[in-house]
Amino acid sequence: MIGGKRFENIRRLLAHDIGIDLGTANTLVYLRGRGIVINEPSVVAINQKTGRVVAIGNGAKQMLGRTPTHIIAVKPLVEGVISDFEVTEEMITHLLRRAQEGNRKFIGPRVVVGVPSGITNVETRAVRDATRNAGAGEVHIVEEPMAAAIGIKLPVKDPVGSMVIDIGGGTADIAVISLGGVVRSKNLRVAGDRLNQDIISYIRNEFKILIGEKTAENIKIAIGSVIPREAALEASVKGRDLVTGLPREVVITDADVREAISQSIASLVEAAREVLETTPPEVLADIMHRGIYLAGGGALLGGLAELLHEEIKIPIFVAPDPLTCVARGAGVILENLEDYRDVLIANEDELPAAK
Repeated sequence: MIGGKRFENIRRLLAHDIGIDLGTANTLVYLRGRGIVINEPSVVAINQKTGRVVAIGNGAKQMLGRTPTHIIAVKPLVEGVISDFEVTEEMITHLLRRAQEGNRKFIGPRVVVGVPSGITNVETRAVRDATRNAGAGEVHIVEEPMAAAIGIKLPVKDPVGSMVIDIGGGTADIAVISLGGVVRSKNLRVAGDRLNQDIISYIRNEFKILIGEKTAENIKIAIGSVIPREAALEASVKGRDLVTGLPREVVITDADVREAISQSIASLVEAAREVLETTPPEVLADIMHRGIYLAGGGALLGGLAELLHEEIKIPIFVAPDPLTCVARGAGVILENLEDYRDVLIANEDELPAAK
């Protein structure tokens, strides 16, 4: 045992421990000993003439919808999984290099990466390969709702039921956890990006104005809510008039946004109800007593906790700093890897061979 501790201490001197919340909208990086060191959009800008990366993260997001024809700003992750392997690899390489700036070590870092629940073996392998090709020496994969629960400090390894709804940019993960494993789960393609598209479609249909995704996201953050507020909120929206083709500005209210996203929110509530309906009674009793925790950026949507409580009659709590739950959970796993090995997805050599 002493030898094992000594080896671990030596390994820490030679390599960094890094946790990555590889999200559709944002990627967060946790560095052991320093906490979360990077929180940037999962966007990469590429010059098509040279094939080189122009910007990654905040710089690339500023370019969305504003680039000349030879530069494209892309999101390499769609609905929580890799859609462009090479661009994702470039992004992870950039993030790992930034996280280790000023303190490079002798061997590649040990990395824990959060992925959506229920992704396929092929998708898991893609994440593992991209991270390894980016320079990681050792790669471990954990499901995001499990990492979020650990980040919230829920007793995931105890014989007690806990439930987490992690609403990110591309997916919403609903999971019931007990004894270090997922008892019931559902992965839903209803999350931040879908709500943005709902707002774009609503404004196009109701006001005959075309707006961009960034504008829709700003509206959602500024006046979005799922239940009526005491005082109505409104925001001015600028876009292209679909009739005249000229710029036009209109004012929309929180009621408009609520109507726009109503179907997607109803799908989320129904999915949470479905998971609860199939949860074993003993675990369900724990959840009724302990409540359900909301994590991810979607947890900040106005009135969501109240709506869920009203619909499913179980206490709902918004996690402290919900945007960083998964990254913080990955950090806890890194610092106690031997204790949390059973919550990780099996290593590549334990997975069935890809056909």
